[in-house]
Amino acid sequence: MREPVPHRVSIVVLVALALATIGLPARVAAGQEVAWAAYAADAAATKYSPLDQINRDTIADVEIVWRQPVIPDVTRRGNMTRGPLLSQNTPLMVGGLLYVSTGLGSVAALDATTGEVVWNDGPILEPGADAPLRTRQTRGVAYWTDGEDTRVIATRGPMLVALNATTGARYPDFGEVGEVDLRLGLMREFPDYFWNSAPLVINDVIIVGSFVLDYTTNQQPATKQSARGDVRGYDVRTGEHLWTFHTIPREGEFGVETWGIDPQGDRASWEYSGNTNMWAAPSGDPELGYVYLPLSTPTNDYYGGHRPGDNLFAESLVCVDAATGERIWHFQAVHHGVWDYDFPASANLVDITVDGREIKAVAIVSKQAFIYVFDRVTGEPVWPIEERPVPPSAVPGERLAATQPFPTKPPPFDLQGVSLDDLIDYTPELRQEAIALLNQWVWGPIFTPPSILDPRPGGTKGTLISPGTAGGASWTGAGVDPNTGVLYVPSFYGQNVLGITRSEHPRSNVRFVRERFTYPPGPQGLPLFKPPYGRLSAFDLNTGELLWMKPNGEGPRDHPAIRHLDLPWLGQSGRSSVLVTKSFIFLGEGTNTGIAGQPHPWGGVGGKKFRAYDKQTGEVLWEIELPGGTTGAPMTYMVGGKQYIVVAVGWENMPAEWVALALP
Repeated sequence: MREPVPHRVSIVVLVALALATIGLPARVAAGQEVAWAAYAADAAATKYSPLDQINRDTIADVEIVWRQPVIPDVTRRGNMTRGPLLSQNTPLMVGGLLYVSTGLGSVAALDATTGEVVWNDGPILEPGADAPLRTRQTRGVAYWTDGEDTRVIATRGPMLVALNATTGARYPDFGEVGEVDLRLGLMREFPDYFWNSAPLVINDVIIVGSFVLDYTTNQQPATKQSARGDVRGYDVRTGEHLWTFHTIPREGEFGVETWGIDPQGDRASWEYSGNTNMWAAPSGDPELGYVYLPLSTPTNDYYGGHRPGDNLFAESLVCVDAATGERIWHFQAVHHGVWDYDFPASANLVDITVDGREIKAVAIVSKQAFIYVFDRVTGEPVWPIEERPVPPSAVPGERLAATQPFPTKPPPFDLQGVSLDDLIDYTPELRQEAIALLNQWVWGPIFTPPSILDPRPGGTKGTLISPGTAGGASWTGAGVDPNTGVLYVPSFYGQNVLGITRSEHPRSNVRFVRERFTYPPGPQGLPLFKPPYGRLSAFDLNTGELLWMKPNGEGPRDHPAIRHLDLPWLGQSGRSSVLVTKSFIFLGEGTNTGIAGQPHPWGGVGGKKFRAYDKQTGEVLWEIELPGGTTGAPMTYMVGGKQYIVVAVGWENMPAEWVALALP
């Protein structure tokens, strides 16, 4: 139900919706409005805007012009829940209104110049309840228009809704009484369905994924079964279900033979396996009518003995027809994954020229710090991707793939695998401590498999993997300049321990689970490995070459053991997302709460600085301290001739809020 808010705002005419499509960026004239009409700027997920009112000559004057909690007071309707510390929401802006998912899970429109609430699709009141139901805040919403009708599309818990973009009113003929129950029509029950990414609308079709919990340890029951992560398409006008892409193929479908029979059972593993979901947002090409789905690991994440085979379409990029859901092509980045190396972020679509040949390309970053680049029409790799031998597993019943794919270009954007050369060596004492710590784990090159914990004295404590299960790249993804074909990748250098143990929970039916989620300790509270612990890298996709790499933030330089060395920036390991404009790369340092990165006792996670980097050199040209670390992806727009930058921020001691920057 729509909740009106007593506030008036003039809706300016949209002059340029330049960021909603793929192609040449629009020229920006003084006084016009420029939208940010999709979660990552456009369907191509470029995170790019041609705006440059904030440029080298003006950026020194940029300041905070408004702040708004992610649970604005006027949206509460009696719900006094404390605001979340972490908000990953990125607003959209069209027609002078910012469209957001609030901290209560409702959809609201804010005045783009003040941050004040204009309308709110209020908290859901359950029958007989004293307080409104709170649903999960999402990373974003979608915007659609046919030139007359304008709609905001969102998931609210298990429901898909369409709202009038001007008034917030629901469409009674969309689904059943204004909403579609996304729990219905699935092959397997999914009572806790939700999705925290933003829907994508391509050619009048809404594409949605799902979030399936994937933590399997002895602290909770672990099963071979879980909800399936099938991807679905819906009609934007009626909410009618149009198609389902089965991320785990069914009998008779392409790829089903890659799901073998468990040697200790008699059923094909496709029948009971789950997850393999799209928890990141898709991207798409409206001209081709194609959508690109980044998919994740199957159950369970760290032991695959119950699902022999390569397990398509897990950990794959799949191109489907937006109208029908039919598979056009696919690429599997990890065969029979046991490292939790999901594709965590949207693929970036950009046109490039390689050796004189024009290519409609799609590039996708990965947790394992690879960039995979394809012809987005055919799925052919732009540069060779080689199958290379990887170590086998010693875990009983585990049969890993003998090879894994390695791109030959571009080079990895972060360190991969573990070697003695990677350990910190600021001082001889720190290095010796690091070596002693390292010897408690199994370690080796990337794709070294998880190992069984050995509780005996001197036994190993599992496998140390790098990048860790959080990346490398994370949900923050990458951004690209469509004019130059340069891809900008934020990343952090983190590791995890994958220690496997026999399942002991009485309600589990798997043989092995991960013992617990652990980070490796380092000497004296410092990281175990050399910096940078967070970085920003630029890659020319026309050549496949790294242009530059810079640490993102100072990192733990002031630790007592290394303070006297006067080290350069070491980088923060918080998760952060880029904003690409005509003039700059904007990047924060991430927050220090939630799954923020690689925590160290002496700092090293997140920071409150927000910076502008030179696109050609990576030099920091400007910075400002925000009330908290950036928790969402920043965006920019122009209203009334003024350019704004808005980003969600939060910290361990402050509820999250949106902060707007502009010239005074």
